[in-house]
Amino acid sequence: MAERVQRSTVSPSPAAAGTEGVLGFLGRDMAVDLGTANTLVFVRGRGVVLNEPSVVAINTLTGAILAVGAEAKRMIGRTPSHIQAVRPLKDGVIADFDVTEKMLRYFLKTIIDKHVFRVRPTVIVCVPSGITEVERRAVRDSAETAGAKKVMMVAEPMAAAIGVGLPVETPTGNMVIDIGGGTTEIAVIALSGIVSDTSIRTGGDELDQAIVQFMRKNYNLLVGEPTAESIKIKIGSAAPVGEEREMEVKGRDLVSGIPKTVRVHSSEIREAIQEPVQQIVDAVRRALEITPPELASDIVDRGIVMTGGGSLIRGLDVLLSHETGLPIHVDEDPLTCVVRGTGRILDDPEKYRTVLTT
Repeated sequence: MAERVQRSTVSPSPAAAGTEGVLGFLGRDMAVDLGTANTLVFVRGRGVVLNEPSVVAINTLTGAILAVGAEAKRMIGRTPSHIQAVRPLKDGVIADFDVTEKMLRYFLKTIIDKHVFRVRPTVIVCVPSGITEVERRAVRDSAETAGAKKVMMVAEPMAAAIGVGLPVETPTGNMVIDIGGGTTEIAVIALSGIVSDTSIRTGGDELDQAIVQFMRKNYNLLVGEPTAESIKIKIGSAAPVGEEREMEVKGRDLVSGIPKTVRVHSSEIREAIQEPVQQIVDAVRRALEITPPELASDIVDRGIVMTGGGSLIRGLDVLLSHETGLPIHVDEDPLTCVVRGTGRILDDPEKYRTVLTT
């Protein structure tokens, strides 16, 4: 059975919070985990100050932003024709530059106004390890347009490894699986670098879509993404663990067009999400196959750490442990691992300077 990793908290030193670091960081600079599902912001000296869904509600007639974050997420599937609730990031990268810039500007302005920044902050943004140069430029331009003085980037699996407290600067092999809303990042890290990595554009969103298709095919029931996400969280599992669960699901009958309710069993949902889960398992296998043998021996001893919201799916750690024969550890607070790790970089920039790119 997999075990949970004790959460490592980020407690900035007074010296780090008040003086300019070797990379030009000031006491109020920030880190942003710009995720497909959620955006988290860490302010140096204050910790995680924002955790909001990456959703924006727009008036399509005027182009005005009506809501951002949790308020906008509540509008998904519930809006009139002239209002659209959109998620501007897809598969871990920017799909709609203008909307992403407006969302980021809103979040940064909220934080800057609240914490009284005297100067424009330097921002570290977490990005997928498989990001292209064009996608990297889009992230940088969005952050700069939103108010950042300087933008630096760090790969998500590296930030996740630092966030859970792994000794990434040593020659010891550390393996991390970061399962987000749009991507799954698997990386072997040593000497402050990613030795081998595998990035697939499969994550929580694909699990939700699989559930939507299952309900349509097996029950002739049309459900929205929020309902599918709720099903995944409440009764979804990747392997049989503990007692099986059931829940009532409400939607629209595709035959009669009338709303109806059906009862769904957790074993059915396990079958429904089998394909995307298997893609994650196969990606982990590929990552292990290309790992240098000396580092592979370290992973046998130390195991693999799982982070990201997708690691909370029941039984996924058990399934991966069974498939690989390796111990799997799930962080105590996997949703904030990446932004906590970036916060550590802000607190000790000299130690982690080689993991950053501009």
